[in-house]
Order: sequence, then C-alpha cells, then structure tokens
Amino acid sequence: MKFGVMIPSGHNGMTPASIRDFAVEAERIGLESVWHSDSLLRPTAQPIDFGGGMSITTPEQSARQYAPLETLSYLAAATSRIRLGTAVLAALFQNPASLARRLATVDQLSGGRLIAGLGQAWVPQEFEAAGIPPTRRGAGFAEHVEAMRAAWGPDPVRFDGRFYQIPEAQIGPKPVRPNGPDVLIGAASPAGLQRAGAWGLGLLPVMFGWDALQAQLATYRDAATGAGHGELPVVLMVNGVVAEQPVDGAAPLTGSVEQVAEQLPQAAELGVDHIVWNMLGAEPDAQLAALRSGLSAWSTS
Repeated sequence: MKFGVMIPSGHNGMTPASIRDFAVEAERIGLESVWHSDSLLRPTAQPIDFGGGMSITTPEQSARQYAPLETLSYLAAATSRIRLGTAVLAALFQNPASLARRLATVDQLSGGRLIAGLGQAWVPQEFEAAGIPPTRRGAGFAEHVEAMRAAWGPDPVRFDGRFYQIPEAQIGPKPVRPNGPDVLIGAASPAGLQRAGAWGLGLLPVMFGWDALQAQLATYRDAATGAGHGELPVVLMVNGVVAEQPVDGAAPLTGSVEQVAEQLPQAAELGVDHIVWNMLGAEPDAQLAALRSGLSAWSTS
C-alpha cells in the first residue's frame, strides 16, 4: 500500500520555505506522494449549492492556497523521489493545449514524477470568473482531456473538436513518457466514472463511505473492462485526520494509526493501493508526525 498527503499550502502561516520543508520531510519519512489541490477562488457567499439538494461550505484555506502547478514545480527542485500530484486540477479553466504544455513541463522538471489528477470543477462562481459556461462540463471535459492527450503525442499535433481546436503545430515539451504522465480523473457521478473507465485512465475518488466507494469502483471497472482496458490505478482521497489517539466515531480511514490499520485490508480488497489524506485543520507538523508513525505501523500490519 502506498500513502500520500495533501500539501497544506493554505494553512495559516505557511510560507514558500515551510511548503518546501513539508514536502522534503514527507519524502524523508517515506511517503509515496504529495498532492496539491486547485481552487480559483473562494466565494464569500457560503454554503454553495452543490445540486441534488446538497450544499457545501468550501474550506477557508482555499481562499489563500498557492497555485498547484507552480508549487509542484518548486517542489520538484527540492525533492528527488516523491511523486507530485494534483487533486484535482480544474482542467476546464485552461485551454487544453496550454494545460498540456504546463503539465508536461512539471513532468520534465520532476523527472517523470507527476500524477495529473484532473476534474471538471463545480463552483458556479469559478466558472463565472474563468469565463467558461458550466454547460462545458461532461462532453466538454471529455473533449478537453482528449485534446490535451493529443498535444502530448508526436508532432505535428492536430485536433478538431466541437469545443476545442488545435491547428497543425509542434507543441512541446512532451512528457517524460511517450504516453504522457499518469492521469487520474476525479469523478463521483455514474457518467464521470464511466468516462474515466472507458478512457483507460486512473480514478481519484473521494472516500464518502465503503458502500459508496464499492459502487463507484464497480461502475468504473465495468466501463474499463467493456472498453478493453485491464487493471487501472485507483488513488483514494480521504478528507480527514490521522491522529495519535483513537477517535470515537471516526470516518473511514481516519482516526488513530491503529484505527486506520484495521481498515487498510478493506481498502486493499477493493483494489485501492494508494491512499492520500487531506488533513484540513491539522497542524502541518502534526500531520507528518502521525503519518510517520503510520508508515512504521502499517508496514508490518
């Protein structure tokens, strides 16, 4: 099992130096990956209608967190082994040719350590600020990913789509590997899960519960199998804290190191081999201390 952590760049008091130190220490203790989220803005009107009768209050840290690709480029120079991921990048807010080039640049600067987690975004105010209609989601996102992967292919590149066009051109740099960096799709809806599986790309689901995760993975893998793809990577995002002490009523894969250890076999049975914690609210040093203890305990469990 591999383990990673979200970089708390929006935490109060974080500076470029402390962000660098966080990633360097994460690498030193043996974590597989560090990740950065993406947020164009944080609306002052909270909570935000998520649809389906749900509303969500976006994290206060998202108002001041750093931009993901610039931050990961900075961390690529400070580290040598740890994987660098986006969870998830709001792809629709950038032109696919431009985003493909930026992702390939980070991949080159890191020696092929990039994991590109991509999503559609959902906050209406972000779409308004970006000048992109929310209706671009779905088919537009599918075409965006297709155009971006075309840009990673051999020159000359050309793409003719409904939403995006790339005239015949040379686009570089290319990613380290000919087929591009590892790409994961952040999806939860049946349509999104089916798209990710049909494309043969990895999945970056958020843990909301064991039953929900099992159903999501079944939908995703059925689509992948139907499209002729074999085993695909699944990186599970857990929004919660790993702590030193037990937590009553802890959500799945959160709580003490021992509580998490008891549930790791269940994650493995579902085919999850990489778990990333987003520990909003926890002090950065405490996050790494808990994960350091976890790595020691989980390696023998």
